[in-house]
Amino acid sequence: MRKVAIAVLAGLGLIGVAAFPQIAEPPAHAADEAAPPPPVQPGVPVTAGTVTAADVPLFLHGIGSVQAYNMVTIKSRVDGQIMKVNFTEGQEVRAGDPLFQIDPRTYQAALDQAQAAKAKDEVQLANAQLDLDRYSQLVGSGYQTRQSYDQQRAQVATLQAALKGDDAAIESAKVNLGYTDIRAPVDGRLSARLVDIGNIIHANDTNGLVTIAQIKPIFVSFTLSQNFLDQIREQQTKAPLVVRAYGDDDKKMLSEGKLTLIDNAIDQATGTIHLKASFDNQDERLWPGAFVNLRLILDTRSGVPTVPSQTVQVGPKGSYVYVIDDQEKAQRRPVDVTSVQDGIAVIGKGLKPGERVVVDGQYRLTDGARVKVEQPGQAGTAG
Repeated sequence: MRKVAIAVLAGLGLIGVAAFPQIAEPPAHAADEAAPPPPVQPGVPVTAGTVTAADVPLFLHGIGSVQAYNMVTIKSRVDGQIMKVNFTEGQEVRAGDPLFQIDPRTYQAALDQAQAAKAKDEVQLANAQLDLDRYSQLVGSGYQTRQSYDQQRAQVATLQAALKGDDAAIESAKVNLGYTDIRAPVDGRLSARLVDIGNIIHANDTNGLVTIAQIKPIFVSFTLSQNFLDQIREQQTKAPLVVRAYGDDDKKMLSEGKLTLIDNAIDQATGTIHLKASFDNQDERLWPGAFVNLRLILDTRSGVPTVPSQTVQVGPKGSYVYVIDDQEKAQRRPVDVTSVQDGIAVIGKGLKPGERVVVDGQYRLTDGARVKVEQPGQAGTAG
């Protein structure tokens, strides 16, 4: 009986040992199939942009002084009292517009006197001419001496000369009378007036009555180093060079004009050449006396790769950008930056138009990192 129990227990033990490996130790390949895939790492949030082909101007930078195209000081050419002022200070005038009226009565009287003198001489000349005609007939018949005839002829010539003098006196009186009506000689904008109604003015006064600044068109005068003279002259012979005027921030363009003067000598004290540009200035954004930033455009490069300036990063090995590939990964690529103008970096080497680049969010990137492109303004605040 005891032997049977031992045999049964032994048999159960063998069954348990044989059955346990099937439950506790599954095959290795089955465990691999059951394991979940590793999680995908989230991309670094960035803002992306596209490399753009643009026409990039090559220019020289300078600072210029705005000058009126013409600056005219209005002065009186005759003496007299100002009777009328025909303008408002600061207003724009056209050539020929009336400005001041000087008391004309003295000059009108002088004209009347000159005309009366001529009328008198004309009557005397007519009588003298009749006498000369009679003398010529009497001399031929012996009733008048030759001397009397010659004297009468001289009298006629004298009166003829007097008439020419009368004409000159009349013309002079007309001119002086015209000077009492002072008009604008050029288009422009008036200054504050320097005299008032009732003032007595003189032809030799030095201060003048008012000034006119012609500002449409207008000049900007500036200087550049003599080292650029040959290049400027060479390009100017092809076509007048474009000059662009900018405000104090050197970003907002005020006006575009043409180079009109390359001075005939270099300033030996400064080693610079004086230049002048003319601007149409119909919007009057350039004002005499102001200082402006200038760009003298020497040439234009077409189809040059450009990116926003913040795209370019600088490391120990130079400038680089992150280029986004087809797998949404950022690849670090070295670039040559030709220039930075108005927030745009001009790329000389390293990029091609159409490539996507990281514009913002680079500080979290490493070479080959996966990126998540977000809208502008989100990448910098993420994480």
